[in-house]
Amino acid sequence: MAALRRIARERGGWWHAYVCPVHGIELDHGDLLAGAFPDGGARCAYGCRVDGEAVRGAWLVLSHQAWARHLRVLAHRGQRAEAVARLVEYAGLYAELASERHGEAQAWMLRGRLFHQALTDAIWAVGIGHTVITLAEDSTDALAGVLPLLDDLERAALDARDVLTGQGHLASNYTAWLNAAGVAASRGAAAARGQEWEGAKVWLAGDHGLYAHLRVAVADDGWEWEGSTYYHGFVLRAALLALRSTDPAAIPSDVVDVLAAMTDVLAAVATPGGILPALHDGPYLRRPLALEWLELVALAQQLVPSAALEAVAGRARAELGTHDDGLDRALSGWFAGPPLPERPAPGRVTVFGRAGYAVLRGAGIHALLDFGPHGGSHGHRDKLSLYLYGDSTPWQPDPGQVPYGHVEFRDLYASTAAHPAFRVDRAEQAECTGKLLDADGSSVRAEVTEAYEGVRAVRRVTVGDGYLVDLLTVTAEASRQFTAQLRPGVALDVQLQAGGVVRTTWYGDETLHGWHTHTSGIPVRPVTRPGPGPADDPQRMCTWVDFTAEAQRVTFASVYQASSAGPAVTDVQLADDGLTVGLADGSTAWFRTED
Repeated sequence: MAALRRIARERGGWWHAYVCPVHGIELDHGDLLAGAFPDGGARCAYGCRVDGEAVRGAWLVLSHQAWARHLRVLAHRGQRAEAVARLVEYAGLYAELASERHGEAQAWMLRGRLFHQALTDAIWAVGIGHTVITLAEDSTDALAGVLPLLDDLERAALDARDVLTGQGHLASNYTAWLNAAGVAASRGAAAARGQEWEGAKVWLAGDHGLYAHLRVAVADDGWEWEGSTYYHGFVLRAALLALRSTDPAAIPSDVVDVLAAMTDVLAAVATPGGILPALHDGPYLRRPLALEWLELVALAQQLVPSAALEAVAGRARAELGTHDDGLDRALSGWFAGPPLPERPAPGRVTVFGRAGYAVLRGAGIHALLDFGPHGGSHGHRDKLSLYLYGDSTPWQPDPGQVPYGHVEFRDLYASTAAHPAFRVDRAEQAECTGKLLDADGSSVRAEVTEAYEGVRAVRRVTVGDGYLVDLLTVTAEASRQFTAQLRPGVALDVQLQAGGVVRTTWYGDETLHGWHTHTSGIPVRPVTRPGPGPADDPQRMCTWVDFTAEAQRVTFASVYQASSAGPAVTDVQLADDGLTVGLADGSTAWFRTED
């Protein structure tokens, strides 16, 4: 089979175009190392065969990036002849493209040479550079033929970084990868020449180097400025890749603190079973993403050990199955010095004030409240969304996002309607920022006043004794139509009881029970309808639930309990001043509603 593998000779395009126009799902990749687009068109899981220039260009991106990963693994395994031959082949291809940038890139992109985007060139260049570094650790024989490629890659990264920082975008996630590419290419070239690497002053410590980028791109709560799980990990992975062979003690202390805080963020939002919620526009589930998380954890564990991230790695391996290519094992011994001390486990409530997330954990429920900034170009109109997970079950997840090449489904998954948020008069929320009102060791309260003109919404989420309480109060100057939304990612049963309480049962590896009520005297319509599931498959229908009331003020109250917790909730009653929860052991608890 290996003899049939070859490197494609064509430029890569924009991977986001690799999506079925009918069903909105990413297409099957086929054999990415075969060097040829799938015969008869790329397959869709629903039976479509998709072809065309954009789709072929997108497949080429995936193929070239798969080759870069494969070469790193070959070098690690000592398969030198094959790795060197492919590197020399890529050197020839890149030289053929040296006279021009990619002519088909979108206007907003920094154009690359082998791909549409300079960003995609940089990601590929990191793999190429690290392949050479690994080979040179054994011998520099036959690496001279790769030097022109490495030198060109470094120059291209520097040129693109100059353009980007000249536009004032030092904080861009592009900058992280351009710096990582510059490090990998220049360090690889130095290793191939048998020389000491002297590029740190440009690519790490320079005015526009990695350290400068991290200092402006990461907020004081540890989140990368876009507030997206995916782009946060994207930048952290670039940074850790750039620090190969670096002694952690040699990294500036403030940068070490940034890297540790970024790792803490992932450990805090991850469920005990290793789910990383796709907050603010990340892809929901895709095999290449599992590879990225696996690579990131392998690197992070060598710098900042975290028990929470071990579960992320385990889940990624399970998602990959036989497609696990062993890249994470090829990253052992990445840093030149000992790791930092292991970080403490997250507590019951963690609040990220700048990014605007609160994480609440208790009795088998992992909840996230989103109240922060819109998220720049990667934000969704989802203020005061409440996401619910079990250890390994996405009961009510952030739905994520489809490949951007599908405009209609991208718009859908960015909408308020797709999120477990609230709506007024069936309209979309404005792009806005909420506000944290208060938080303590068991609860968080946040508000938003700019999602709809003249409307204030406050959501208080509390970890009770074996359950979770959610109180959403919406107020306007005059009567409006208010809707509180449930957006399951799993099968859901809904039952209206005689007293007006709605019971829900959420299925998965773990089961969740819900009780839902509202302000007395205000008619609320609990309407179910089919809606698309999370963005990995928009055709998978889930049961959406809308609780809608015509009022000037209404409180929507929900109590959630994992089936593994106890004593069982038996009753919920909402009065003007608060919610009472009754338990099977005869005890009750009271939770104040918004004043």
